[in-house]
Amino acid sequence: MRAIVMREFGGPDVLRLEDVPEPAPRGGHSLVDVTLAGINYADVHVRGDSYLAPVELPYVPGNEVVGTVDGGRRVVGLCRGGGYAERTLLHRRVTWDIPDAISDEQAVALALQGNSAWHLLFTSLRLTEGETVVVPAAAGGVGSLAVQLAARAGARVIALAGSPEKRTLAGELGAHAVVDSTAEDLTERILDAAGGPVAAALEMTGGVTFERTLAAVAPRGRLAVYGFAGGELASVPTRELMERSITVSGFWLPQLYADRTALPTSMRALFDAVAEGTLKPLTGAVYGLGEAARAHHELAARTPTGKLALDVTR
Repeated sequence: MRAIVMREFGGPDVLRLEDVPEPAPRGGHSLVDVTLAGINYADVHVRGDSYLAPVELPYVPGNEVVGTVDGGRRVVGLCRGGGYAERTLLHRRVTWDIPDAISDEQAVALALQGNSAWHLLFTSLRLTEGETVVVPAAAGGVGSLAVQLAARAGARVIALAGSPEKRTLAGELGAHAVVDSTAEDLTERILDAAGGPVAAALEMTGGVTFERTLAAVAPRGRLAVYGFAGGELASVPTRELMERSITVSGFWLPQLYADRTALPTSMRALFDAVAEGTLKPLTGAVYGLGEAARAHHELAARTPTGKLALDVTR
C-alpha cells in the first residue's frame, strides 16, 4: 500500500511517498481503508522530533482518519501514527460511525481538533455562560471550532488571528471581538476588547504570546495550554500565579483515549451540533497523498485556514 514515510526528522521534505506493507492485525483494532487523513500541527512536531510522545523511525505520521470498514461503513477515528496511508488500524474505542448528515470533510475536522476544542473549553477551562474567553488561532482547525462552541455556550469570545482575512473569518464564526495576535501590545488589546481581564483563555503559541495572554487573565481565572506552535516553550511564572490565584493547566488529547466516557460524550455533542447546523467545521485545502510535504510547507507558513487533509485515494 502507499504511505507517507519519515526516515529522518527534519523539514517537510522528509515526508516521502513509499510502498509499505499493510498493518498487521491487532486485537481490539479494525483495519480501515482510509479516505481522508487529517493534518494537524502535532504532525509538524512529530516531523521535527519535538512531539510530546517520541516516535521511532521509520514512521508513518497522521493521528486521525476518515475511511471505511466492513465493506463500506463510514467511520472516523484517532490513531497514534499511521494515518498518512491507504490503510491503518483504529482502536474500536476511538472509532465512531459517521452519521449520514455529516460529510467526510466535516468528520475529519472533528476527531482530533473538534474533540480538543470541546474538552479544552468544557473539561479544562470549565467554561460557563456569560464568561469571557480568549481563543487563539481562531481561523485554524481547533480555534475555529472553539470560537463557535464557546459562543454557542453563551460565552463572550475574544478571538486572536494573525491576518485581516483570518480576523474577518473569526468574526463571521461568532467571535464578539477579534484581536491581531501578532501585536506587541497583545495584552492591552485583549483587555480593551474584553473590557477588562478575562475569566478564561486558551494558549497554543508559547513564548512571549503565552506571557501576554496570561497577563490578560483575571485573578482566579484559568488558562489552558495545548501547544507551542511558535517553537518556544513558555516559562510559567509561579509567583504571578500565586499572587493572582490563576490556574494554568495543560491539555493533550491522547490522555483521554482510554476514558470510556469522555470522547464518546464529546463526539456525540459535536455530531449533533453539526447535524443541527449550529457548528460548522471549517474545511480547508485537501491535498493528494503524495503532496504531504507541500501541505506541511503551507501549514508551517500559517497561510491556510480551516482543516487541512490528505485525500488518500489520489
